[in-house]
Amino acid sequence: MNKQIVKDLIEKIKQEKWYKHLCTINEHKLEVGKNCFRCGLYKQGILHDLSKYSWTEFSVGAKYYQGNRSPNEAEREDIGYTSSWLHHKGRNKHHLEYWLDYNLEKRDGSVIGMKMPDNYIVEMFCDRVAASKIYHKDDYTDRSALNYYMNGKSKNILHPYTKKRLEMLLNMLAEKGEEETFAYAKRYMEGYRRYLKRQKYKKKIEKKLEKKYSEKLSTSLDRKYNRKRKHDIKINHNKKDKYLRQK
Repeated sequence: MNKQIVKDLIEKIKQEKWYKHLCTINEHKLEVGKNCFRCGLYKQGILHDLSKYSWTEFSVGAKYYQGNRSPNEAEREDIGYTSSWLHHKGRNKHHLEYWLDYNLEKRDGSVIGMKMPDNYIVEMFCDRVAASKIYHKDDYTDRSALNYYMNGKSKNILHPYTKKRLEMLLNMLAEKGEEETFAYAKRYMEGYRRYLKRQKYKKKIEKKLEKKYSEKLSTSLDRKYNRKRKHDIKINHNKKDKYLRQK
């Protein structure tokens, strides 16, 4: 009897929208994590989209869950904006919207995309591939992520560098498949990490040299100042003595 009650309760929970939404975000996070691990982005794969489990985002997802598209779209259609997305995009750097800022060249209040760090570009690629698999299910192909990107408007606000890198990965996936694309992305990230280490070392050396030569320059200037000061004092004394002799 008790087993049947528990079984009925479990079945009832499985029909709840909040449970289905939880399963969806768990499945998506797991899929993105796998993709990130294939690219060598272990930390980002673990931390990806953790804000979705916050009440601000989860409650909206549970309320507007539909199963075949993002709950954010449903909330946007209902109230004119999506509180979940506004919360999410400001906390997850793999979204291009995180990197939007005012155009400093035109200075007319327009917003443009800033250049994204390469590791977040790759995480964004992993995210798009996983989302396409989740929502397309059996209809998914290697071209699905590229088709979704080309049909969307987000490409119009991407920074040129970010756009070039993302499109390269999406096109490679469509033409050469997952194995070759993720293998390339892993090599890409290994090279990027070496680049960051070189930049860090370069800044460290520049800082040491700046400190070393600034101290030398300061010492040299002090010496010149003291020589000038002694010279001026000597001249003043000579002038004073000359004045006294004349007097």
